[in-house]
Amino acid sequence: MNLSGTKNRLVSLTKGLAVQWSETKNHWWDAKTQEFDRRYMTELFVNVDRAVTAIEQLDEILNKVRKDCE
Repeated sequence: MNLSGTKNRLVSLTKGLAVQWSETKNHWWDAKTQEFDRRYMTELFVNVDRAVTAIEQLDEILNKVRKDCE
Protein backbone atom coordinates (compact mmCIF):
# COMPACT_ATOMS: atom_id res chain seq x y z
CA MET A 1 0.00 0.00 0.00
CA ASN A 2 1.53 3.29 -1.12
CA LEU A 3 -0.18 5.98 0.88
CA SER A 4 2.49 8.56 0.14
CA GLY A 5 1.78 8.32 -3.58
CA THR A 6 -1.94 8.51 -2.96
CA LYS A 7 -1.51 11.58 -0.76
CA ASN A 8 0.73 13.28 -3.33
CA ARG A 9 -1.77 12.59 -6.11
CA LEU A 10 -4.64 13.97 -4.03
CA VAL A 11 -2.67 17.12 -3.20
CA SER A 12 -1.60 17.61 -6.81
CA LEU A 13 -5.11 17.18 -8.20
CA THR A 14 -6.54 19.51 -5.57
CA LYS A 15 -3.96 22.19 -6.37
CA GLY A 16 -4.86 21.89 -10.05
CA LEU A 17 -8.53 22.23 -9.22
CA ALA A 18 -7.81 25.29 -7.07
CA VAL A 19 -5.95 26.93 -9.96
CA GLN A 20 -8.78 26.18 -12.38
CA TRP A 21 -11.37 27.44 -9.91
CA SER A 22 -9.41 30.64 -9.43
CA GLU A 23 -9.31 31.14 -13.20
CA THR A 24 -13.04 30.50 -13.40
CA LYS A 25 -13.73 33.14 -10.74
CA ASN A 26 -11.85 35.70 -12.87
CA HIS A 27 -14.63 35.38 -15.47
CA TRP A 28 -17.63 34.37 -13.38
CA TRP A 29 -18.20 36.07 -10.05
CA ASP A 30 -21.76 36.65 -9.02
CA ALA A 31 -23.99 35.60 -6.15
CA LYS A 32 -24.29 32.02 -7.47
CA THR A 33 -20.52 31.71 -7.81
CA GLN A 34 -20.04 32.94 -4.27
CA GLU A 35 -22.62 30.46 -3.01
CA PHE A 36 -21.00 27.61 -4.95
CA ASP A 37 -17.58 28.63 -3.62
CA ARG A 38 -18.80 28.74 -0.04
CA ARG A 39 -20.94 25.58 -0.17
CA TYR A 40 -18.73 23.31 -2.23
CA MET A 41 -15.23 24.52 -3.02
CA THR A 42 -14.26 25.81 0.42
CA GLU A 43 -15.67 22.68 2.05
CA LEU A 44 -13.87 20.48 -0.47
CA PHE A 45 -10.50 22.11 0.21
CA VAL A 46 -10.98 21.84 3.98
CA ASN A 47 -11.91 18.17 3.68
CA VAL A 48 -8.93 17.43 1.43
CA ASP A 49 -6.64 18.98 4.05
CA ARG A 50 -8.22 16.75 6.69
CA ALA A 51 -7.86 13.70 4.46
CA VAL A 52 -4.19 14.46 3.84
CA THR A 53 -3.59 14.69 7.58
CA ALA A 54 -5.38 11.37 8.11
CA ILE A 55 -3.40 9.72 5.30
CA GLU A 56 -0.14 10.94 6.84
CA GLN A 57 -1.13 9.58 10.25
CA LEU A 58 -2.19 6.25 8.77
CA ASP A 59 1.07 6.02 6.83
CA GLU A 60 3.03 6.56 10.06
CA ILE A 61 1.04 3.82 11.80
CA LEU A 62 1.52 1.39 8.92
CA ASN A 63 5.25 2.07 8.84
CA LYS A 64 5.45 1.38 12.56
CA VAL A 65 3.51 -1.86 12.16
CA ARG A 66 5.84 -2.94 9.34
CA LYS A 67 8.90 -2.24 11.49
CA ASP A 68 7.39 -4.05 14.45
CA CYS A 69 6.71 -7.10 12.29
CA GLU A 70 10.28 -7.34 10.99
